Amino acid sequence: MSGVRILVPIDGSDCSERALRYAAELSRRFSGTLHVVHVTDVETESTGLLLGRAREVLAEEGVDDEPSISFDLELSFRSSNRVGNDVLKLVEEGEYDHVVMGHHGSGAIDRFILGSAAETVVRAGEVPTTVVP
Repeated sequence: MSGVRILVPIDGSDCSERALRYAAELSRRFSGTLHVVHVTDVETESTGLLLGRAREVLAEEGVDDEPSISFDLELSFRSSNRVGNDVLKLVEEGEYDHVVMGHHGSGAIDRFILGSAAETVVRAGEVPTTVVP
């Protein structure tokens, strides 16, 4: 698993930060590269704060990486399935070996209505995925 390319989608949640820390550890352990991305439809002040926090976490973890934004202009209703499909598109374009992402553990009703970005990525079976609660 040497030189593994890891994609870490973040959303600013606690489980997203735990996923980022876990991915940083994997990256160190397996001499991998880390790409941290936030999927959104528009950049706002909150986006800047989220990326700033990601930079802090990466610095704390000793990872020299710069988080980025992936824009999806059709994402105004932030369906989790849509975000999951965007992550899968990034996986394909970036030829990633592994995805590490957080999961909110929402209830059955939320999953039925919106789905789960992590579930979408896992079910696609296109790339090994670690889901961090």
